[in-house]
Amino acid sequence: SRLHDQDDTPIGVIMILEDLSALRTKGGAAHEEVGKFDILGHSKQMEEVFKLMAVLARTDASILITGETGTGKDKIAEELHASSRRGRQPFIKVNCGALPESLLESELFGHAKGAFTGAVTENPGMFRLANKGTIFLTEIGDLSLPLQVKLLSVLDDHAFYPVGGSKRIEVDVRVIAATHRPLR
Repeated sequence: SRLHDQDDTPIGVIMILEDLSALRTKGGAAHEEVGKFDILGHSKQMEEVFKLMAVLARTDASILITGETGTGKDKIAEELHASSRRGRQPFIKVNCGALPESLLESELFGHAKGAFTGAVTENPGMFRLANKGTIFLTEIGDLSLPLQVKLLSVLDDHAFYPVGGSKRIEVDVRVIAATHRPLR
């Protein structure tokens, strides 16, 4: 697409290129393997999910996976990560419903030495461990509102402060979240 200034004078060009090499099969045909994941499902609904997964795997967009318990949300998250450009980087899974809020904040964002009783060493936290990769937050619907605010800040700024820390930590992490709860 050509760019023009206010006087309609051409000033540049925008060109969008997409690397399809990861989608090419051994035979050289692009898009043949799109939608082929290590998940069983042959219904029309699952075919739509596979198509959507093929598109989402090529982006760094944050993703929310919803569905009843036992429907394979974890498997979808793992496949999205493995099929993405981050596939060779860490995939860190955190169950937000399994830990109390005070521990969960420290698990996600880490803590400084001496931040609380028992914090005898620094803890990097799951976001730092997932740097360059993907963090998968299961049962995101169980997060408290204050912790949701901190998570939103990480999504917006790609940075956070560890519990008891004063140094801002920047991370490059893709967030995939899942819940069985109706979030509305």
